[in-house]
Amino acid sequence: MSENITTANQQPRTARVVSQTQEKKGLTTQDLILIAVLLAAGAVLKLTVASFFASFGMKPNFIIAMYCLAIILTKPSVLQSTIIGLIAGLICQIPMLNATPFLNIVSETLGALVCGLLIKVNMNPGGKFDLNPTVNTFISTCVSGGTFALMAIFINVILPGTGGVEAAIAAYAAIVLGTATFNAVLNTILVPPLRKVLKK
Repeated sequence: MSENITTANQQPRTARVVSQTQEKKGLTTQDLILIAVLLAAGAVLKLTVASFFASFGMKPNFIIAMYCLAIILTKPSVLQSTIIGLIAGLICQIPMLNATPFLNIVSETLGALVCGLLIKVNMNPGGKFDLNPTVNTFISTCVSGGTFALMAIFINVILPGTGGVEAAIAAYAAIVLGTATFNAVLNTILVPPLRKVLKK
């Protein structure tokens, strides 16, 4: 009789544990708010700080950095990551944020997809320092920027037949690599303190 009571008591506890594990697979309300805030911050920073850097020949893309940061912090599924990228691409359709319409929808979606895949890769050698935010942001930015660059070159250079494809590729490559490096450093700095805040 006592064994039956013990088993009955354990079943609800097991069910609660399973339920909690399933809940962690989805994005919480806190996660959704954080994603929205970071995407909005990326748009504002691109309109303000990025414009300041542009006067010195630099073109940081804070929207890519912020959606990568959001994915790294919330660790959504690959599908959810892709949706975050799609939303970021739609935000980029604001005229002041993008001189070439619609290309960002594809590039940011692919960048976020790669970020969502890479966030599942363990890059913590020896358990001392997590390299994932740095490597993930750099690669995701390269994928996003590279996709945008290839489409822009095809539309603006190859189709019109104006020539200068090599020069366009070299120029875009420098911009993409510079942006990827900037974003990787930025997220490497931001991730540790934000993770501590979220744990609290």
